[in-house]
Amino acid sequence: MHIRRVIRATTIVCLFAGGISVVGCQTNPYTGRSQLLMTSVGQEMQMGAQAYDQVKSDPKLRPSQDPREIEPVKRVAARIVEAAKRSKYAEMAQQFQWEVTVIKDDKTANAFALPGGKMAVYTGIFPVAKTEAGLAAVMGHEVVHALARHGAERMSQGQLANTVLQVAGAAIGLSGGNPMLGQATMAALGLGTQVGVLLPFSRKHESEADYIGILLAADAGYDPRESVHLWERMDQLSAGGGPAEFLSTHPGHETRIEQLKKWMPEALAIYQKRTPVPAALLPEVAGR
Repeated sequence: MHIRRVIRATTIVCLFAGGISVVGCQTNPYTGRSQLLMTSVGQEMQMGAQAYDQVKSDPKLRPSQDPREIEPVKRVAARIVEAAKRSKYAEMAQQFQWEVTVIKDDKTANAFALPGGKMAVYTGIFPVAKTEAGLAAVMGHEVVHALARHGAERMSQGQLANTVLQVAGAAIGLSGGNPMLGQATMAALGLGTQVGVLLPFSRKHESEADYIGILLAADAGYDPRESVHLWERMDQLSAGGGPAEFLSTHPGHETRIEQLKKWMPEALAIYQKRTPVPAALLPEVAGR
């Protein structure tokens, strides 16, 4: 009986939260997906600038002083930004104050773009990206996260999920039921909310950034086919590790590669209209 009540409560809250998640105040111009956003672009840009200042002031994160590392990153960033200013996100891209920092950390294969256009690339991504086209796939992906306001949407979903849990918790507390049952129900609701609402949206964000990102990279003159090679190398690097896709915030590598191949004809059609950028090797690959 108790188990049935837990399952029923979990199902109700998951359906309720899922219903809220489809209500949006903005529509993605590329995918048509509705987005619920509870912050303004100005607020997001301010938060992005603050986070970027924290990154730059962190003594553990040392900016590269090597022109051989800095110049290719700035070159790719400039092309991606120009493509963004021609894209369906042109208005927002024009508002952003774009800036990029290269962080000297050969052990970290990472890059990010914050709301407002503040970007960072870790030198550890060079061996994985291999070429400037590979780096364009990475940076295009990250820039889309910022332009599509994925971070703000994620925060909005989190706020709604917390509200749902508070309502459920109050209902359980007032029901006069078994306290242990209430705790078990809340635990189930917490997991249900995480899996049912938050993580799937994060996977949608990643797929959306992959899709629009290769379109931006192609429009910037970079061969979008390099994105497939990039994720094949990522797959080799991870050696099949990580959580199951259902409980992961990112699509599995195989899923990602399949999706990129599906979108490739559209990206190639854009690429063929641009002057191709030479596939220059990045510093760690070219040898120093």
